[in-house]
Amino acid sequence: MAEIDLRHVVKNYGAQPVVQDLSLHIADREFLVLVGSSGCGKSTTLRMLAGLESPDAGDIFIAGRRVNTVPPKGRDVAMVFQSYALYPHLSVFDNVAFSLQLRGLPAAEIRKKVTAAADSLGLSELLDRKPKALSGGQRQRVALARAIVREPQAFLMDEPLSNLDAKLRAQTRVELKRLHQRLATTIVYVTHDQTEALTMGDRIAVLNKGRLAQVDTTRAIYERPANLFVAGFIGSPAMNFLRGELQRASDGRVHFFWGTQAVALPDTPRPDAWGPVLNQQVILGIRPEAVSLSTGTGLHASVDVIEPSGARTYLHLTAEGQSLVADLDTLGLPKLQVGDAITLDFRSEHLHVFDPVTELAMLHTAQERANAGVNS
Repeated sequence: MAEIDLRHVVKNYGAQPVVQDLSLHIADREFLVLVGSSGCGKSTTLRMLAGLESPDAGDIFIAGRRVNTVPPKGRDVAMVFQSYALYPHLSVFDNVAFSLQLRGLPAAEIRKKVTAAADSLGLSELLDRKPKALSGGQRQRVALARAIVREPQAFLMDEPLSNLDAKLRAQTRVELKRLHQRLATTIVYVTHDQTEALTMGDRIAVLNKGRLAQVDTTRAIYERPANLFVAGFIGSPAMNFLRGELQRASDGRVHFFWGTQAVALPDTPRPDAWGPVLNQQVILGIRPEAVSLSTGTGLHASVDVIEPSGARTYLHLTAEGQSLVADLDTLGLPKLQVGDAITLDFRSEHLHVFDPVTELAMLHTAQERANAGVNS
């Protein structure tokens, strides 16, 4: 088992910066997910941990040992690639056993380890087959089994589920979580799929253009995104963003105004809590599931697209020339058509406010700002 530390790590490809001043602590036995869009530096970071790339600056520690110059075989980590990387001429058994055979372990011990790994991943009936006789999902499970039998200090997984179909991907996510619980080892998992990140990680580290945008628990990342990028990247459908201004209305409450419409923000125990951001242009964020149809007065919108998705229906809407999405329960949803005028409610406790220049979160609710003791 091992904790991992990256300290001010930098990696460039020529003049192109890929990883920029990355500092990240991964606790012993933690399941940490590195997530971000293509080109954000997540796979490069994983390859530096594995020793397949060298940092241009900074330090990497595994189990308290600086490993910048340690070759991959000396780091005691196992990497699972997106591309399987199986030996086509070897059986499943021999592919899984290969690293153990190189270490010269007794045949009985090798068979015991391979059998245990195969049982855990549903490969017991496939041990005599060659990779060409396996499906993509089966090949990926063989690659996982090959890593498991090594019993490394840490597992490094580079988008291992991306080649699987949707059903198998969901099943394998569960198996990987069970595997982590059983082995109690450190896992660093790279994906561009934010659903995988939310469902699998103890914590998520979100990368954006080679920089760490935020690292926190899955719940905190979802409920309290640190900036506009994290708010828009994490969550499906993505968070809605509306541009407008915060003003104090005649009733004394602070409202977010855009066009002719306004959203009342939560009351605070301190009247000055909103002071620093009044009469400023801001970006209001609200997740689609915090938008609901109103049975009375509310915000006016028109229906652009209706997107059924089983138990949920996504309404793509326009309000005051700005687009937003509502994620609604299909059961009980009234019959709607494109072009219909509807009214909406926003759950005020789920509002977020972002600075349009810095793109940093200014607050997540007025209550949170007041509790933080922000002065006007």
